[in-house]
Amino acid sequence: MGKENTNNTAGNPNIAYEPFDKMQQFMVDVFIKAGVPEEDARICAEVLIEADKRGIDSHGVGRFRPIYIDRINAGLQKPVTEFEIIREGPTTAVVDGHNGMGHVIGQKSMQMAIEKAKKYGLGMVTVRNSTHYGFAGYYAIMAAKENMIGITGTNARPSIAPTFGVENMLGTNPLVFGMPTDEAFPFVIDCATSITQRGKIELYEREGKELPPGWVIDQTGNTRTNAAEVLKGLNKGECALTPLGGIGEEMAGYKGYGYATVVEILSSALQAGLFLKSLSDVDKNGSRVPSRLGHFFIAIDINSFIEPDKFKKTTGEILRQLRNSKKAPGQNRIYTAGEKEYLAWLERKDKGVPLNEAMQKIIKETRDEYKLWQYKFGFEE
Repeated sequence: MGKENTNNTAGNPNIAYEPFDKMQQFMVDVFIKAGVPEEDARICAEVLIEADKRGIDSHGVGRFRPIYIDRINAGLQKPVTEFEIIREGPTTAVVDGHNGMGHVIGQKSMQMAIEKAKKYGLGMVTVRNSTHYGFAGYYAIMAAKENMIGITGTNARPSIAPTFGVENMLGTNPLVFGMPTDEAFPFVIDCATSITQRGKIELYEREGKELPPGWVIDQTGNTRTNAAEVLKGLNKGECALTPLGGIGEEMAGYKGYGYATVVEILSSALQAGLFLKSLSDVDKNGSRVPSRLGHFFIAIDINSFIEPDKFKKTTGEILRQLRNSKKAPGQNRIYTAGEKEYLAWLERKDKGVPLNEAMQKIIKETRDEYKLWQYKFGFEE
């Protein structure tokens, strides 16, 4: 559960593994070469590597070069982040990120919300003019580690069509919650409000796989399954992702549409940010432009309500009773949110980051481009 776990590397002979710490430092060094200050580079690399540790390959190293480094090189986001607090109260703040590094803006904003919650029980920070901040669950987990409930969301370039529509209007707009438990892992529900998201489609495209029917619709309302064509169609506005629940009302697609709209409002209206079509990263002439995204971060101090250990015990009992409930025929296990990501970590912690052939090529080319020849990778042997 949570953000779609894309840990599908088992048995693939073309997958090579590299140690987490090595790949994290490699990303730090590339970010620095691209102009990101070292402290900020470490934040960016940490957010990315945490996704890979949890099996969320759609938001880890696989997005490092095709997304962040290329956007810096194209002038679509600034490597040096100007984190400007434009309005602040005891429990609230509004931040302008000035098109800097979304990971840096996200971490600093959630840390600010946490500090406010430590003093007053609750903190909320909203952000405008930011960029893609990576694995959204990272920020909710920051709060959970502090015995708090963490909530975050972000809008994004238009991808989702509203129920009964075919035009991509809303972003994939994740709505994310993180809560500590008495187990080895927190409860973290990190989902796009669409059936899937661009990162997952990019992963399918790299692996040459067809998309399941119903994920994407075109202007005629028919489903599209060719991942490469879908990515082009999303950029051109020729197709759109479907909201959680799917096409129409029969499977309650209006619920995903509604929650996507909630995230859009909280990511724009409180901070005077951009929304819907104004978030497109392509202008009327077809040129790439910064997306200028909005985020929100909420931290709720559990100790303001009840002793954290009591909260964590109750939360753990809820999750254990759910997992131990009666299973459907043919099913061996019920999961709760955050569990699959924890299991992915147990599987990967001694192996490292899985890299398919396409990513191996990108990593080698990036090393050579930035003259980081001190890095020798196992897949080159």
